[in-house]
Amino acid sequence: MFKRVSAFLLLLVLSCSAQDQVKLAESTYADFNDATAALATIDSGFVATYANRDREQWQKLADDSRAQLATQLSAIDISSLSPADARAVTLMREAIATPAESKAPSLHCSDARRTDLTDRELRGALYSCFEEVGNHLRYNGAEITRGSALGKLEHLSDPQQRKAVFLAMAPLYEAINNKNEPNSPYRRLIKLAAAQKTSEVANAAKTVGATNEQVENWLIEILDAWRRATPATEVEPWDYRYVNGEAGRLLDPVISRDVLLSANEHYYLDLGVDLKQLGVINDVEPRAGKSPVAYTDFARRGREIDGKWQPTIARVLASYPSGGLGNLNEFIHENGHAVQISAIHTRPAFMDWGDTLFVEAFADVTSWNVYDSDWQKKYLGKSAPQSANLRNLFAGVMLDVAWALFEVRMLKSPEGDPNLVWTEITNRYLHISKHPEISWWAIRGQLVDAPGYMVNYGLGALLTADLRSRVREQIGPFDTGNARWFPWLTEHLLKFGAERETADLLRDFLGRAVSPRSLLKEMIGLK
Repeated sequence: MFKRVSAFLLLLVLSCSAQDQVKLAESTYADFNDATAALATIDSGFVATYANRDREQWQKLADDSRAQLATQLSAIDISSLSPADARAVTLMREAIATPAESKAPSLHCSDARRTDLTDRELRGALYSCFEEVGNHLRYNGAEITRGSALGKLEHLSDPQQRKAVFLAMAPLYEAINNKNEPNSPYRRLIKLAAAQKTSEVANAAKTVGATNEQVENWLIEILDAWRRATPATEVEPWDYRYVNGEAGRLLDPVISRDVLLSANEHYYLDLGVDLKQLGVINDVEPRAGKSPVAYTDFARRGREIDGKWQPTIARVLASYPSGGLGNLNEFIHENGHAVQISAIHTRPAFMDWGDTLFVEAFADVTSWNVYDSDWQKKYLGKSAPQSANLRNLFAGVMLDVAWALFEVRMLKSPEGDPNLVWTEITNRYLHISKHPEISWWAIRGQLVDAPGYMVNYGLGALLTADLRSRVREQIGPFDTGNARWFPWLTEHLLKFGAERETADLLRDFLGRAVSPRSLLKEMIGLK
């Protein structure tokens, strides 16, 4: 029966002009995107149904539209199309190039020790460690999560207690890298990742118009600036966050969960963004089985229906049982993603994010302002000294840059010892004492979920600073609000979605090539 329908559909498509074929395919693609976004929303555990359909109904729509789209796209001769239509067809073909996957097998953290797993299975098993192990650590006879443990490292005044918390995370370190033997789960994973045809590092380099070597050199340049700007005295890894966390300790008591939510809403409103009017879903209540990593996704992609624009609905997923400066920074970052995708207004084939590096960098354009004294006075009613804010902000940024350099080097030499690579980077540039016996780098879920992804945060800091500098040049300061911010950025940067190559879009927006200069300028005042 399916073959007959497909054959009829193919004949119908072939009878249309090339331009009409593309329009028909894009309509089906919009249906497919509606279904996949709804499935992701349901699978997140936030709702059991979405837009009056349950999971089974959305899955059928996704399967049917994928099959229909494949037939439609196969009939299109791309050589007869305009450049824009050819790009649209290419992107849609890439989006469905991977066959529809069945739901991932239910693998547990313990399965990561199996040596028969595929790359996808091993990533899934290791990622589950962040929930199964990372959310159930033991400290002082009580259960704590990885996130709360990291928070304690910034707040506990007793170095012995900080060390105890640091070592309480050892079960997670060992779940990821076991005893650091050559056949550990992570070391097997990085070898599999290095064998892939493309990598996150190469993709990031393309976004900023650089080579992999230039990316590595930029990361080193940024880390070396931190090394020179901070005291040379070595600190233990469990003391690093405390030494640089004064701003958090001063402000966390006034940032309740309610303040976190209201400050986020108020700040974006002052930037010309009404998150409620945009329909942004902020799913922030903790629940069992919820993703241990915060993220943002489409709940619905914008599209034109009967001549009227149906706007995007963005969905932010995070878990905030409490507030705090670090959580506030993360929440404003995630809502930065929501703002970006809400601003996209283009044809269905281009209703997408753009390059990952740009996406992560843009979300920090606003979130960095959480560490500005004037911002804090306005939205929190209390502020930390600006020198403390800069240390708090860039201590975190430098960890991201260090992880980025770590992944660059591990993907380049996957036979290397990750503990030694991490120890060399953190000791040289962050003044952290050597502890190669501990795999303490293994606290970020991105390292196992998508090896190489941390470059989008590390190198992203460089692009964030460039974007912030350009916005100030064009519309003035936005540290404590600027009503022109959202409409101006929508028009000049965000509305295009995937319509243009991100590298070309950034070069036009910045008026020059991406460089580390703006970031190094933002770091002035660290001493």
